Amino acid sequence: MAANALAIQQFAELDEAEIEARIHAAKVQLGERVLILGHHYQREEVFRHADISGDSLKLSRMAAQSNAEYIVFCGVHFMAEVADILSRPEQVAILPDLAAGCSMADMANLAKVERAWRELNEVLGDADQVITPVTYINSAADLKAFCGRHGGIVCTSSNAQQVLNWSFAQREKILFFPDQHLGRNTGHAMGIPLEEMVTWDFNQPMGGLSVEQIKQARMILWKGFCSVHQMFKPQHIDAFRAQYPDGKVISHPECSFAVCQKSDYVGSTEFIIKTVAASAPGTRWLVGTELNLVNRLHEHNKHEGKHAHFMSPTICMCSTMFRIDPQHLLWVLENLLEGKVVNQIKVPEDEARQARITLERMLEVSP
Repeated sequence: MAANALAIQQFAELDEAEIEARIHAAKVQLGERVLILGHHYQREEVFRHADISGDSLKLSRMAAQSNAEYIVFCGVHFMAEVADILSRPEQVAILPDLAAGCSMADMANLAKVERAWRELNEVLGDADQVITPVTYINSAADLKAFCGRHGGIVCTSSNAQQVLNWSFAQREKILFFPDQHLGRNTGHAMGIPLEEMVTWDFNQPMGGLSVEQIKQARMILWKGFCSVHQMFKPQHIDAFRAQYPDGKVISHPECSFAVCQKSDYVGSTEFIIKTVAASAPGTRWLVGTELNLVNRLHEHNKHEGKHAHFMSPTICMCSTMFRIDPQHLLWVLENLLEGKVVNQIKVPEDEARQARITLERMLEVSP
């Protein structure tokens, strides 16, 4: 890591124009050998170099279908893991900065989830006969593998409802981690009463729940959240509506239940992009998701007189996603030109095999 830091340091003093030109030149030389994937939350100066952009589901599919030797994922760690799991053995997944993680994913680790499973076993008997474990794609590969071992599945914000329908068809209850809000908002949209969705506090014995609460619950929601989407509050929507009575509100399902209930539309990043693009000229939107995406929405639609406002008055972006910068991208590409692979993401084979089961189930369930 120290050697990498020293190697990258030489790029820090380059001006933006030179970095841009060298990235472009490296891409031309590497040609179809490299595929750059860019998540919607990525900063613009990196996002513009992506060969394919999208949300987690779209990029997961692209990783599986790519013929490139090298898949450079401009996103965060769990996304590069998915690319490695779904790609062919000879392909190499690369994350430009290994420090690009996900605070939500870090809220659920294998030790805590296995402890929760043992405690649920004590209350419900054989948990494998009663509970389908569902992990949001924003999680580490070992948790996807855990779901593979226990008959579970992965979901994204695009396909959560289809995945939950599949999960309930397998068993009567769901353990959903790491994001409580996506689970609650999706469950409510499917008609599950709030009192049948309980929150598992992973810092408390038995999740801080009574035996009766666990037995009555249909969904057990891990007490995790996205720090960006957690910032948005109902009062932000109230203030927007007071100023723009004809405005529309659209939110990501990682937002709180209260925010989603006050929104006109709730959906994934792809859904948000398509909904704003399809709206009438002159429409004004309050958008509850990451700042880079909201800024891009505004720029792409302003020619039609549309306005996209970031929901929170406090400027905040995904700080870990922001770690992927043009300097790191250039460093990765120029090393590939020299025949050197840096920052490869490689999931252990047994873990990858079990995780692949859950990802393939997800892709089969998704429309």
